[in-house]
Amino acid sequence: MADSAEAWERQPGESAAAWEAFAYYRDLGLSRSISKVAGNLRKARSLIERWSTSHQWVIRAEAWDREQDRLWRAERQQASREVARRHARLATAAQAKIVAQLQQLDPSRLSPSDVIRWLEATVRIERQAYGIDLAEAATTTNGTPHIPDVSELTDEERRARMEQLRRELESRIGAMDGSQP
Repeated sequence: MADSAEAWERQPGESAAAWEAFAYYRDLGLSRSISKVAGNLRKARSLIERWSTSHQWVIRAEAWDREQDRLWRAERQQASREVARRHARLATAAQAKIVAQLQQLDPSRLSPSDVIRWLEATVRIERQAYGIDLAEAATTTNGTPHIPDVSELTDEERRARMEQLRRELESRIGAMDGSQP
């Protein structure tokens, strides 16, 4: 095969009829066979076999398949990049709207369970942003889970904890927009 032509293109010395037969064979994909080419082009099987051998159809078709796979992977990679960029733009726009809403939020109107959910969500997001494994972060040095148990707290201790969480949430919200409460 000539260096100037790709393997799947018409080769020097290849007749137009042989090229047409190869192109048909090449484009059959995984179902390609000499018999199909001979039958569909109404040519003698012996002629198709001779062309296939002399023009290295199997090698050329494999090169075509590799090239198609390479192109497909490149397209998928490009599409993946475009999706990631689009999602990043959407996330940034959504975050800006959420930050604006958070700045309008009156923490005194949040229930204790709302405060806990907000805190858990913001901690999870912050840890993910820094690449901290949440399961790992939730364990102590001896490997046992550290899960705060508020069920044994008195009502006054719960209120104090809620107030502490509220102040922490306000501080985080203020830090997001560059101001401190």
